[in-house]
Amino acid sequence: MTRVKRGTIAHKKREKILKYTKGFKWGRKSKERAAKEALLHAWTHAFRGRKEKKRNYRQLWNVQINAGAKTAGTTYSKLISGLKKQNIVLDRKILAELAKTEPKVFEKIVEKAK
Repeated sequence: MTRVKRGTIAHKKREKILKYTKGFKWGRKSKERAAKEALLHAWTHAFRGRKEKKRNYRQLWNVQINAGAKTAGTTYSKLISGLKKQNIVLDRKILAELAKTEPKVFEKIVEKAK
């Protein structure tokens, strides 16, 4: 059986791991074993963070819509239920943007929803 030298492949694999950990603190950026462990945690937190970001933005939009609705003389829940009854399909992101930048347009939407 022929001899297989894996030095270059193993080295490439280690370098790839260390490239991902650039900017980490202490030995987690330079020591292979610590870097592997750090990446396991970092990637799970990154996945979780992307999910949390969606939650946080929806929460922010709800607050902005409520603030706009209060100035228009209603509440968030009444506005949303009115929009559903009138079959006005605007998502919360757009409603929040309208409440923030175009208050006159937002008030017209509130009037339609009443």
